[in-house]
Amino acid sequence: MDRDSFWELIEECRRQAQSPDERLTWLRGELSRRSLTEVVQFQVCLDETTHEAFTWDLWAAADRIFGGWCSDDGFCYFGLWMVGLGREAFTRAVSEPDALAETPEVRRLVGSPREMWNDDDWPGWESLDYVAMEAYRVLSGVDDDCDEAFYGAVEAEQADGPESPGPLGERWDARSEEEAARKLPRLSAMFALRPLT
Repeated sequence: MDRDSFWELIEECRRQAQSPDERLTWLRGELSRRSLTEVVQFQVCLDETTHEAFTWDLWAAADRIFGGWCSDDGFCYFGLWMVGLGREAFTRAVSEPDALAETPEVRRLVGSPREMWNDDDWPGWESLDYVAMEAYRVLSGVDDDCDEAFYGAVEAEQADGPESPGPLGERWDARSEEEAARKLPRLSAMFALRPLT
């Protein structure tokens, strides 16, 4: 599975189902009909894709959407959620984080208190990171030590490259209204910061 095939599967998943849970069910079923190698390659493509989104500018965009606070784990899940937006929206957001303001998924959140966001709207999709492993377990028929076998296969398939020690780019504070208005004007106008407690 190459990157184009990966994105075709994500796009088809978006066409087949609406909610994140329905998409996961569809994707798990689709991956379970493929070879173990393809399932592993799906995870490799997912890891490589989300790594592209591991930037300080996108973390700041997530901070704004979440009202000024996006944890380390929350940002990882946000990157997975961005994959679920589809290739075009993902690619655009990586190059211009403020473009997230144009996506229907982000626009739906505007004006709604974060406490009222439901699971389907929440800008995080942690479960996407486990769907390939679940399909691998079904295909291999191995329950014990499946995680170890799967992640070992993923590591063997990954290209050897330098690991990024942290997000790419320069870190900046999305809670600075002046800087946020300059770097993320649309998201800053759409999402107010939560008061410090």
